[in-house]
Amino acid sequence: QVQLQESGGGSVQSGGSLKLSCEASGYTYSSYAVAWFRQAPGKEREGVAAIYSLGRITYYADSVKGRFTISQDSAKNTLYLQMNSLKPEDTAMYYCAAANNCGGRWSTGAIYNYWGQGTQVTVSS
Repeated sequence: QVQLQESGGGSVQSGGSLKLSCEASGYTYSSYAVAWFRQAPGKEREGVAAIYSLGRITYYADSVKGRFTISQDSAKNTLYLQMNSLKPEDTAMYYCAAANNCGGRWSTGAIYNYWGQGTQVTVSS
């Protein structure tokens, strides 16, 4: 049984930083995509960043490019999201997701087979 467990969320002021972690059990990072999504109240879920092929390929939403960095530690089976220069509009529930197949756009939620429960990030101005 695959389980993804996020941690690291919290409340910070604008300009601050947080580092999210997603520890996987029953799932081994491989060539398939693993990603971070977020969903703010009243808004649709959006892809934040994804990583493929054991870190060789990364993708970011335009809104977070240059501020967020996705990475993974295969030895620890853990996915990370380093978030710097946080803005109030980054406030959302953040979810990690993992796929067990190839294909599809990285930001399409439907390509991911497994999801975590989420961790809340709140950025105040």
